[in-house]
Amino acid sequence: MWNSFKIAFSMYSKIPMPKTDWNKENMKYAMVFFPFVGLVIGMLLVLWSFISAKLLIGAILRVVGYVVMPVLVTGGIHLDGFVDTMDAINSYQPIERKLEILKDSHIGAFALISCVIYFLLSLGVWSEVKGDSLIILGIGFILSRALSSLGIVTIPCAKNSGLASSFSKASEKNRVKYAMYIYILVSGIAMILVNRILGSACIISAILTFIYYKNMSIKKFGGITGDLAGYFLQVCELVIAFTAVILSKLIHII
Repeated sequence: MWNSFKIAFSMYSKIPMPKTDWNKENMKYAMVFFPFVGLVIGMLLVLWSFISAKLLIGAILRVVGYVVMPVLVTGGIHLDGFVDTMDAINSYQPIERKLEILKDSHIGAFALISCVIYFLLSLGVWSEVKGDSLIILGIGFILSRALSSLGIVTIPCAKNSGLASSFSKASEKNRVKYAMYIYILVSGIAMILVNRILGSACIISAILTFIYYKNMSIKKFGGITGDLAGYFLQVCELVIAFTAVILSKLIHII
């Protein structure tokens, strides 16, 4: 379990970890600890909010901190998957060619455009985050990773090689699956306890995003890959943020 924990943080974060062998035995439960990376991100965001308030840091720097914190913790691994996927989707090529584009290390026009739009949207939505929304979004980083891990062990892989396939093959699928159900349940309850309406809406939006991700991956790519998993994570977190902010505005107006 300790080796699986180290592999999860070594792969999905830039947090220094002791060395370990990346064999099937050590990778069995790596996905179980993936949501813990989200917990770290959520805690750091709340800490940054507290520090920025105490130091009277301006709104722009505070919001930039919210947006870049997940990228700093993860090293941009999921963002890389997002931009690669946007290049592949917008190529409108057959499945085989789309999978080749995912593997291509060069950045295309759609990747660059999508990345700029993503950060602009993130800056805009996080500038409106306050109060209960911040705590809910912090928990959302756990929920999104639980759903992503669930996808790794339940959705067919598009190919027999690559990151998603390696973790899928090595995982104790049934145990990981049930562990993810527990993560989803616990994080969902926590969101609802913070704010019943906002929490419920964010859970629903995350699950709907997961359903879209599953159907889109199978239809357009023949299954999931590591890049598609990263794409889902980025989209899911942005959708959760928009849901919390827009709904909180509507509640205030009503």
